[in-house]
Amino acid sequence: MTQESDDVNEAIRGELSLLDPAVRSSRDHYQRLFDPEFVEVGSSGRRYTYDEMVAWLPDHAGSSTDGPTYEPSAITGVVLAPGLVHLTFETNFEGRRSRRSSIWRKRDEESGWRMYYHQGTPVPPDTP
Repeated sequence: MTQESDDVNEAIRGELSLLDPAVRSSRDHYQRLFDPEFVEVGSSGRRYTYDEMVAWLPDHAGSSTDGPTYEPSAITGVVLAPGLVHLTFETNFEGRRSRRSSIWRKRDEESGWRMYYHQGTPVPPDTP
């Protein structure tokens, strides 16, 4: 494996962790996966910051270990620059599909890979 593929795989592991209800419901687990400068543009168009996401995530859909979960598929990634990986993928949540894009950043070995940016776009029901 190359360093680039290792970096992409680390970002994918982080992304999959953030979709895991056990991680989403535990502030200690998910907080370390978000970059302090994190920003998300939600499907509603609303912008979320690190502090808003850290406060909001445990109560958001997909965060209960006994409820519905996000089903990811077709995850691919590319290294944009050293320490910067862009992932794209789809999720299905209770029959609702979304196309997603995340940027993961690694500033240093101690903090590791963290989600810097995320955007999810709903896919209309009849779209292949």
